[in-house]
Order: sequence, then structure tokens, then C-alpha cells
Amino acid sequence: MAMEMDQIPEESCCESTMNRKSHHSEQVKKNLVTRLNRVEGQIRGIKGLIEKDTYCDDVITQISATQAALNSVAKILLEGHMKNCVVERIQEGDFDVLDEFLITIQKLMKK
Repeated sequence: MAMEMDQIPEESCCESTMNRKSHHSEQVKKNLVTRLNRVEGQIRGIKGLIEKDTYCDDVITQISATQAALNSVAKILLEGHMKNCVVERIQEGDFDVLDEFLITIQKLMKK
């Protein structure tokens, strides 16, 4: 089911292939920055645990939680990219975006 061009949200994720920028709403940006600030704090916490010779299993648990938090950020970005940028570029006839998207998924799945 194809979307009409006028159905694409005004704040699409990426402009054109010539000027590749993300354009997220202020609410989405705030959410992402908040999550990344939390991840940053978790990383500092892990560093502190290692400096204090904390039991390895406890450090690994914190690393796992940090990875999950980063994956959450990636999922939000991926969803917005798919729903906006990819759809928009396909509607413009740019099917190369599908290969680009698949490469992005492969990069995420390596981790």
C-alpha cells in the first residue's frame, strides 16, 4: 500500500540524498539525548566499577544493560529512518536506499 507524498510527515528523518541530514522533532531529539545521557552515565559507572575492582559478573551485567540502552536508541532511529527517509526516497524512485538500509541492518546485527 503506497503512501501519497502528502501523507509523509513534514518532519522527515532525512532530506535528500544530496544533503543527508536527519530532521527529528524536538520531542524525539529530546528523548534520544536523554537516553544517550543515561548511557553516558552508565559508561562512567562501568569505568568506576572497574577502577574499584568490582566483581566481574556485576560489571558484565552493567555492560549488558548499557548495550540494551544503546540498542533502544538505535531502534528509535531505525524506525524513524524507515518510516520517513526510506519511504520518501522510494517514493522519489531511489531504490538504492534499500541496499543502504540492508547494510545498516547488517551493521546493527553484527553487534
